[in-house]
Amino acid sequence: MILYLDASALVKRFVAEPGTEAVNELISRAEVMGTSLVCRAEVAAAFAKAIRTGTLTPAGAAAALQEFRNEWPHLIRLQITDRLVAQADNMAWSHGLRGYDAVHLAAAMAWQDAFGMPVTLATFDRLLWLAAKHTGMLVFPSDLPVLLEEWQRGCNAL
Repeated sequence: MILYLDASALVKRFVAEPGTEAVNELISRAEVMGTSLVCRAEVAAAFAKAIRTGTLTPAGAAAALQEFRNEWPHLIRLQITDRLVAQADNMAWSHGLRGYDAVHLAAAMAWQDAFGMPVTLATFDRLLWLAAKHTGMLVFPSDLPVLLEEWQRGCNAL
């Protein structure tokens, strides 16, 4: 399996939260794994936000960030080109995506075109997941809308 991870999926590799076990199992089955260059900044920003919101301690976030940085060189990192950004422009407009989510979708689609075989896009972002599914890409998790509803109900019950 060729696996593309956006930041929402990649963060789960380094922080225990809903979906972590599934992401780690998916990663263990991947033959090739990559992401776009922008994911590095997004993951660091996610850990910094976790400190601000109290989800992680500063020490816990720093440890997760260091573990991520150690693993970064082992990921295939897709370059951001003018052509890719033009495709992301189209994806943002046609699917109502945020900028970096559109870049992730365009990068995963470009990678799929380059391989000439299916790429699985792993994301826990609902809009990106729906857009990827709409374009015909394989998506992980296969039932994200249901999972998000269950997680939301669980959070509201706390």
